[in-house]
Amino acid sequence: MTLPDSDGLLAEQLLRLTRRVHRIQKRHLEQRGMAITPAQSRALRALAPYAAPPRMADLAERLEVVPRAVTTLVDGLEASGRVRRVPDPDNRRVTRIELTDEGRTALRELRAARRAAAEEILEPLSHEQREILGGLLNTLIDGSPPGSPGPV
Repeated sequence: MTLPDSDGLLAEQLLRLTRRVHRIQKRHLEQRGMAITPAQSRALRALAPYAAPPRMADLAERLEVVPRAVTTLVDGLEASGRVRRVPDPDNRRVTRIELTDEGRTALRELRAARRAAAEEILEPLSHEQREILGGLLNTLIDGSPPGSPGPV
């Protein structure tokens, strides 16, 4: 049996946890001397899986934002030396976005800060509790209970 406000309480707990994760991650980034916005961080992470530099439109689609927003993000990342615009080899009207060596270094720092933040937050949990939490989070992320065919 659930309490009438249990969903509201859970939602609030999830939001508070998310804010805490962001604060701790920000602190770890500042300790590493990294000046980067959350949106720029997300853009760098979105660029990482591409085998070849994506078009601006591809990056906008992956980030689920309008292309105009990607232009602003790329401007900031380019100014910091983390990405560069390169011409498309097959269509000179198309611009692609390429990670620089500094961008790859920033990604490593971002990943390290995220791991450190996660470790700090998960520290009170036992290994078994972490496994249970991981399963629960996967269920919430996927939107379907374990063993079900998944979202349609």
